[in-house]
Amino acid sequence: MKPEVVLVGPLMDSVMSELETSYHVHRLYDPLTIGSINTEKILAVVTDGALGAGRSLLERFPKLELLGVFGVGLDAVDLAYTRHTGISVANTPDVLTNDVADLAILLMLAVARGQIVADRFVRDGKWGKEALPLAFRFTGKEVGILGLGRVGRAVAKRCAAFDCAISFVDPFASETSGLKRYGDLREMAANVDFLVVTAAGGSETGKIVDAEILDALGPKGALINVSRGSIVDEQALVDALLSGRLAAAGLDVFANEPCVPKELFTMDQVVLTPHRASATVETREAMGRLLLDNLAAHFSGKPLLTPVI
Repeated sequence: MKPEVVLVGPLMDSVMSELETSYHVHRLYDPLTIGSINTEKILAVVTDGALGAGRSLLERFPKLELLGVFGVGLDAVDLAYTRHTGISVANTPDVLTNDVADLAILLMLAVARGQIVADRFVRDGKWGKEALPLAFRFTGKEVGILGLGRVGRAVAKRCAAFDCAISFVDPFASETSGLKRYGDLREMAANVDFLVVTAAGGSETGKIVDAEILDALGPKGALINVSRGSIVDEQALVDALLSGRLAAAGLDVFANEPCVPKELFTMDQVVLTPHRASATVETREAMGRLLLDNLAAHFSGKPLLTPVI
């Protein structure tokens, strides 16, 4: 018999097809099938980084062996509960690193060069009729990275190609490859042009980019966030942008997705994307492949390819 698996939210079609070929899949988000779940038979739960899996969900399945996460973020997963109960956890790291780092660079360039405004300027037929304000150079700027993990290092590598001076804050980083380390986030923010957030979400990083940090970044600084909206005090960010205490922002993530503060919609100095840093065909297919391979490894008695627990 096929192992029984609960799917918390929909995945891309190619992953869904293979998942349903190998497993008896119960779609938790489908009201037509949710009532047919025999909780005693569920051996694995599949979710993504945004939906996660809290204790109230996990404890519904007493025979649960594995939690597979389509994504790298684990702040929405109750890891304390999985450790306590012995549930294995696997996510999909590494395969999305390059795309997330690419988007961080795109946001920095779009903010510096005023790309959204320039695009609208052309589309609105203003070219040749009005003057468009000058933009700012990105090459050679000071970039501070909050969180020097896989993505943070990939961002640093790309910034180096633009001759940027790169610094970081991360108490757990070991090999720094010649980057400047700061022990204090406020101090780093006061000395950079761009503050790039690539740290992990969770209780330890909740709203650590607050009004004080934004004020240190200052009226010529820009905040770039490709990690988790919870890391930034969103109201403080809106206030800083409205008052001119912060120059600009490039945001892929928000505190209460998909809700975005409406004040940001009218700000020409803000670039918004809908949490799609890893949203390329190549990366999502690689994430799906890794998720499926972890499930296959577990149910064949082999070690997980990318175990968290």
